[in-house]
Amino acid sequence: MSETLLSVQDLRMHFPIHKGLLRRQVGAVKAVDGIDFEVLKGETLGLVGESGCGKSTTGRLVTRLLEPTGGKIVFEGQDITHMPQGRLRPLRRDMQMIFQDPYSSLNPRHTVGAIVGAPFRIQGIKTEQGTKKAVQDILELVGLNPEHYNRYPHEFSGGQRQRIGIARTLALKPKLIIADEPVSALDVSIQAQVVNLLEDLQNELDLTYVVIAHDLSVVRHISDRVAVMYLGKIVEIADRKSLYTSPMHPYTNALLSAVPVPDPKVRTERERIRLQGDVPSPINPPPACRFHTRCWKAQEICKTVEPPLEQLASGHRVACHFPENAPTVTPAPETITA
Repeated sequence: MSETLLSVQDLRMHFPIHKGLLRRQVGAVKAVDGIDFEVLKGETLGLVGESGCGKSTTGRLVTRLLEPTGGKIVFEGQDITHMPQGRLRPLRRDMQMIFQDPYSSLNPRHTVGAIVGAPFRIQGIKTEQGTKKAVQDILELVGLNPEHYNRYPHEFSGGQRQRIGIARTLALKPKLIIADEPVSALDVSIQAQVVNLLEDLQNELDLTYVVIAHDLSVVRHISDRVAVMYLGKIVEIADRKSLYTSPMHPYTNALLSAVPVPDPKVRTERERIRLQGDVPSPINPPPACRFHTRCWKAQEICKTVEPPLEQLASGHRVACHFPENAPTVTPAPETITA
């Protein structure tokens, strides 16, 4: 059994809505509203869902770029939920984040050497052969030329800029990396290169990933387990094979039915599930099961009782009153006594 590196319990993030001259709070955007998951050391957890479901907010909460409204974040057995920034600074060596846009996350006024060397300077870390040599080694590790040390971000392509962001993330040899849509802003031809790079680095440096994405094909390629989010809640979490071959939550089935299939015969035979209506507002989410307003299997209980995220198969947890592909339990035969 692998040890748990990260544990999240009932994590919540509500952004207050203020109105009027006195800035009175009139509501809150419930971006993340009570989620639980664990990440084992050395594995890759994929976090998927529609835009606005709370994936990126979850990543920023885990790395403590945002202060949680409630819940608990435990990293390597240490509660970091409301840890002061002074105590949190040393821990940031072990937790890093790859941002979605490889250009806006890099300072255009700084050279590549200054960008990738910033973690050494901020953490006050000295290397045997100097920071410049360490930065050049990292650039070579991610597939860039060490001579790029004195160049600026605008001189690179999108894929190269993302590699610079990855190099900065790897500078202090972290244990956990949160990758927020690491390939969504890249050309399709470059996406495979970056995904393969992430996998190679994981094997070489013993990294643990939480990959946030909406591209289910990328998530299937890189993840060991996958968690599906909808409107601030995790509705299903399972290992990659189980989730893609036997999805249980109706929302997961709808997502997978939208994945493009290259085989025309399979594509015509497959049922395409089209969800009706728009995603409800996180300011006033539906009661009980949040998916019931768009679910074709919804019944009265879905509108009144919130389904718990419970295990229906080995390592497969689902929050649904009427799951699909659920294993059937054969009742034990009655014993007839004389």
